[in-house]
Amino acid sequence: MTAPFDPSVITSRGRSIYGPTPPGGATPCARDTPLSPDELDAVVELIAAGREGRHAAILPPELRTRHWPSVIEVMLRLDDRLGWPAAGWKIGAASEEIRRAEGLPGACPGRIYLDGVFRSPASLPAALFINYRNVECELAFRLRDGFPVRPAPYTEDEVVERIECLMPALEIGDMVFDDWYGASAYFGSCLDNGGGAALVYGEEVERWQELDLPNARLALSLNGQFVKDGFGAAAMGHPVTSLTWLVNWAREHGRGIAAGEIVSTGTCTGHCFVAPGDEVSLEVHGIGVVAARFEP
Repeated sequence: MTAPFDPSVITSRGRSIYGPTPPGGATPCARDTPLSPDELDAVVELIAAGREGRHAAILPPELRTRHWPSVIEVMLRLDDRLGWPAAGWKIGAASEEIRRAEGLPGACPGRIYLDGVFRSPASLPAALFINYRNVECELAFRLRDGFPVRPAPYTEDEVVERIECLMPALEIGDMVFDDWYGASAYFGSCLDNGGGAALVYGEEVERWQELDLPNARLALSLNGQFVKDGFGAAAMGHPVTSLTWLVNWAREHGRGIAAGEIVSTGTCTGHCFVAPGDEVSLEVHGIGVVAARFEP
C-alpha cells in the first residue's frame, strides 16, 4: 500500500508518490514474445483512449511483454494513432541510472507534442497530466536543419552542423499506467510515448560549442529546496552523442526529423516526482535557469 502523501517529505526522487514499487523493484512479466498484430492494435487503442480521455488505464496481463521490438512498435503506432502536432523528440533512459531503475535494455525515445511545450517561467495546467509529474533536468537542442530518412547513418559532425541552439530544459514525464516503477515489468512508460508529457525550456544558447557540456552542472530545486544535481555527461557521455543516437534511431525506424524540432537529450538528474502546487527550478551554471509551477 502506498504511504499517505506527506507534503513535508522530499527525497532525492522528490516526493514518494510514484506508486508502491521502489526503483528497480519490479518483477518482470513472464512473457517475452512478440505481440501479434491484433495485440499491438489493442495496446495502442488502450493507451490512446487514456491519453485522449485523460484517465488511467490497466494493461491486461495477457498483453504484457518484455519483447523490446514490440514495445517500440507500440510507441510508434501510438504517435500515428494520436496524430497530435509534434514539436520534437525526447530521449528516455539515456542514462544508466534510469535504465537500472526501470530495468530497460536501452534508451527509449518519445514524442514532444506541441501543446506540451512551454517557455520558462511556465505554469503547467493540471489537464496536461494523468498520473504523474516526473521532473527530469536535461539539455535540449533546437535544429536549424532537418534529418530526412536515408540509408547511411548521420555522423556527429553532420549533426553539429544542423544545430541551431542549446536550451536547458525540464522534461516532465507521465503515463496512463499506475505504479511508475511497477509498470517497468512490461516497460509501461516506454509503451506510452516513452513517458513524455511536457517540456519547459529556458534561454536559447547559440554559442553552445564554447561550453563544456559533459561537465555542465544541472541543479534541481523543489519549492526552493535543493534536491539534487547531475552533469551533462549523463546523456550518453555528451548531449551531442545522445542527439546523434536519436537522429539515427529515427532514421532506422523510417522517421525523419524536421527543421525547427526540439530534441531533449535525456535526464542528467534522474527522476523527481512532484505534486500539484509544487514549483521546480533547474539551474545550469553558465547557461541559465528554467522554472515551472504545477497548477493544482
